[in-house]
Amino acid sequence: MTASAAPLATGIISGDRRKSRDEVNDRARLIAGGLAALGIRPGDSVSILMRNDIAFLEAAYAVMTLGAYAVPVNWHFKADEIAYVMQDSAARVLIGHADLLHGLHGIVPSGVTMLSVPLPPEIVDTYRIDVARLVTPPGALDFDAWLAKQTPYDGPALPQPQNMIYTSGTTGHPKGVKRYAPTPEQTASMEAMRALIYGLKPGVRALLPGPLYHSAPNAFGLRAGRLADALVLMPRFDAEEFLCIIDEQKIDNVFMVPTMFTRLLKLPESIRKSYDVSSLRHIIHAAAPCPAEVKRAMIEWFGPVIYEFYGSTESGAVTFASSEDALKKPGTVGKISPGAELRFLGDDGRILPQGEIGEIYSRIAANPDFTYHNKPEKRAEIDRDGFITSGDVGYIDADGYVFICDRKRDMVISGGVNIYPAEIEAVLHGIAGVHDCAVFGIPDEEFGEALMAVIEPQPGAVLDVAVIREQLKSSLAGYKVPKHIEIQASLPREDSGKIFKRRLRDPYWERAGRKI
Repeated sequence: MTASAAPLATGIISGDRRKSRDEVNDRARLIAGGLAALGIRPGDSVSILMRNDIAFLEAAYAVMTLGAYAVPVNWHFKADEIAYVMQDSAARVLIGHADLLHGLHGIVPSGVTMLSVPLPPEIVDTYRIDVARLVTPPGALDFDAWLAKQTPYDGPALPQPQNMIYTSGTTGHPKGVKRYAPTPEQTASMEAMRALIYGLKPGVRALLPGPLYHSAPNAFGLRAGRLADALVLMPRFDAEEFLCIIDEQKIDNVFMVPTMFTRLLKLPESIRKSYDVSSLRHIIHAAAPCPAEVKRAMIEWFGPVIYEFYGSTESGAVTFASSEDALKKPGTVGKISPGAELRFLGDDGRILPQGEIGEIYSRIAANPDFTYHNKPEKRAEIDRDGFITSGDVGYIDADGYVFICDRKRDMVISGGVNIYPAEIEAVLHGIAGVHDCAVFGIPDEEFGEALMAVIEPQPGAVLDVAVIREQLKSSLAGYKVPKHIEIQASLPREDSGKIFKRRLRDPYWERAGRKI
């Protein structure tokens, strides 16, 4: 399949819609004016509950214009999960797609203004949304009607903080990573780093198939929307559609996660060869481990255009790997990024030498510092002398290449999304007949890691896996419902009585020949 001879579209593109950068900026200033009229001031929070949409970027730019924090909310969340983020962030406004706001009236904190954004055709078609949910729900204002009454923001230029991303990290409830507005020097340092990591610069043609509510895709999308000649948003990743967009739009820059690689490689050879991907220059991936054989196969197909970074919402990108690095050192996440520092600590806190496996702590001194919104004390749990950890365990070899071996804590990364088992276990404990349970990650060919739940019933109780799954779905976002559920008469326990989770988890990873 070959691209049309017609001029390539520019601006931000979604489905058949296109907006120029000027149109997006004008709309963002108008939204900013409306938010200012609602009382939004520097340091305030505004939640955004939308799928990938041009309106998402416009709303985020508007909030940043006011020196406030845009708080993207995972749209897969259930109502009480959304309410938690709203309450914790003290958001005063919720801007969301109309269908996602249905059922939230009376659940989100009182005093919050809900603005209902109309759904574009490509999102309606992709998600097959019921027409009844397209109307503005009770308790919300129609976004377009509200916007028609506003005037553009004409106030002073304000320091623009990064969006506040809520991450489960390695402990309990999601926490808002609140990074302070950067100084000019910090801005210059971050711009240089992002230019290296994301490969984004004026004139590129970028594609974003990952969700804008997630940390790295959010940073990529916001930057691409301001720099790229074209930024194409996918409502949802589809392997063949992805290839078609690259071919037709001559895409050269993409953000991906390893799950997408796996789905692409599963396409029939005839389909893979039908599309021209020679325009690609820089594909950056992150968020989850990528098997070395998958990386090699993608490099053989797309060429040496695949890059990787390792980091977290809290730390930023602390390592960087090229395709050449991946082929030279299979399994590496690269060398330490410019300006970053890494330490590998033993259980006793001792800094370990090259080659020894320890918990990874990192910092980028030139980045603006962060705190956890409303939970500043939680920073101390991951901080040692200004270096922070996400619980990963690894080592650096004699050539300076970093390898991730395992995760010290129980967090599961499935399809690039952090999931904390304790939250799921708490819901399971509330189900009648459940005596005890353990939730953990096991290898998954497509998602890297999948959730597994092993449940011990109360004496005499008979549990049904299908019933348990439905009960979990009523309380948790779909991606938090374990893909695999087993009932066992008893669970292995340590002498203290605590469940020996590793005895349940390790056999799966041993059979897969990997630990992460």
